[in-house]
Parts: sequence; C-alpha cells; structure tokens
Amino acid sequence: MDATSTLNRPRKAWLAFLLGLFLPGLGQLYNGQVNRAAWFMLGSWLFGIPLVGLTMPYLPDKWTAWVMLGSIGLALLIWLVSCIDALVQALKLSNYTPASWQGTGTYLFLILIVTVCLFPLLSQQVRKHWIEPFRIPSASMEPALIAGDFIYADKHYNCLGCQPEIQRGDIITFTYPNNRAMGYIKRVIGLPGDQVKIRGQTVSVNNKPLLVKSVQQNGTIVAQERYEQKQWPVIWKSPRAVIPSTDLTVPAGQVFVLGDNRNNSNDSRYFGTVPLADITGRARQIWFSYNRELGGLQWARVGLVLH
Repeated sequence: MDATSTLNRPRKAWLAFLLGLFLPGLGQLYNGQVNRAAWFMLGSWLFGIPLVGLTMPYLPDKWTAWVMLGSIGLALLIWLVSCIDALVQALKLSNYTPASWQGTGTYLFLILIVTVCLFPLLSQQVRKHWIEPFRIPSASMEPALIAGDFIYADKHYNCLGCQPEIQRGDIITFTYPNNRAMGYIKRVIGLPGDQVKIRGQTVSVNNKPLLVKSVQQNGTIVAQERYEQKQWPVIWKSPRAVIPSTDLTVPAGQVFVLGDNRNNSNDSRYFGTVPLADITGRARQIWFSYNRELGGLQWARVGLVLH
C-alpha cells in the first residue's frame, strides 16, 4: 500500500450525524465542508430567538407567540437537516483525505467555545435587550396568568425613547425589592404622583374606583377593573379575608403594583412601591402553558395576548 492511500480515511456517516447532533454544522466540518458548516451554524442560531427579538417590536401582539414557536421550530428543523446532510455527504466521501486541523481536539474545542462562550453570550444579549422568557410559578396573577404559563417579556420597555410608555394596567416584570436576585411579575396600578387608596375590595386611583362590575362564583368574587381605556380581570378567592388598607401618593420615580389574585399576592401593599429603574420588561404573551393540576398542556392558552 502506498503512502497516499494510507492517508485516506473514509468519513464515518454515523460519526458525522452524531457530531451534527452536538452542534449544527459540526458534521459538515468533519466532512471538510467549511462553508456548508458555517451556513448551517448561522441558520440554526439566527432563526431562533434572535430572529424573534429583532422582529418583535414591529409585530402585532397576537402574532409574536406564533412567530416565536415558528422560529424555534425552524431552528430545530435546520439542525435536523444539518445532521442528515452531514450523514449523506459523509457516505459520498469514500476516498477522503482529512486536513491537518481535523482532529478530536478541534471538534471538542469548537463545542466548548460555542456552548461555554458564544451561546451564553448571545443568550445574555437577547435576554438583556430583546426578550426574556419566564415561567409563572404561582397563582398570584390569576386569572390573567396561571401557574405553569410560559411567557416572554418585552425588553423594549421602560427605556429612553421606548414606546409605549409605562401605563396603568400593564403587566410588568421587575426586580423584587426584598431579594434582588429574584424577578417578580405584577400589574401596574399607580404611576408616579398617583393617589392610590384600597379599602377592602375597592381600589381607587386618583379618587376613581377601578371596579367596573363583579360577580360571585362558588365563593370567589370575579371582577373587572378599568382605568381610562384599559380593562383587566381580578379575583378575590377569600372575600372575607383581612386585606391591609392603603392610602398613599406614589413617589416620583416609582410605581404601585398589585397581583390580580388579590388574596394571594405579595405586592406593593406589603413591600411598597417599585422604582422605575427596577422594571425589566412588559409581559406580552403566553407562548406555552402546562399545568398538571388542570390536566397538563393548556393549548387554549397558547398565544394569549396579555392585557
């Protein structure tokens, strides 16, 4: 056997496929197809969450959850196609001569660089500047949000030049004042300078009661509140529970927040107003929902726009 033939190492199709599963495009690198690998890597990354983050500010609210699910699905499809493509191309390379850089160390290095550096950095930028996903762990925002809802918060909110500005009735995410490592989600009731009064189940802002109508269902009061053109539902599961009375003027640079489940919410009645600087985003839409107590997947909630 001559020296040239000993350098030929036919590509192993199963290995090309397996490398593609670790990282889209890695199987193409194993096959020596650098340009092909680059396109698969870019496609799987850019058609995921970054695409949603870039387009979300320009999309109607009712579209965004479906665009998010579609883009994630497209990214996964590109990933799968890259694996199959790597396998098919490897089967064609029966007389392949590997380049000097094609070794186990190179592939491990690329996997570490992408998973430890590039991917976390991209994810951090998306969460900081575009969108941030959250899972709702409790019932404090029922009925608008239930435990097990997966939502995303629009980070193009509460920033210089951002539109729209913070409004009463917005569901916001913010840093919990008593534990700055924890994120909270509540509804804005009072803006800076507003006078907020709470007496029992009546909430008033600037001497205007928010209550529009209420009905009692199996011991739970279901009510609608409204301020100007914005309306939202609230519940009182224990109408006779003692609720702390509130009478304050919201300080400058602060907002007053409440949970929609008024008997089961830790909010501004207990920890005070929230600095505008601590508001991190506005909850826009439910993109997935799973609640075991309600039977598992809640398909009817997927895509619900939050008001």
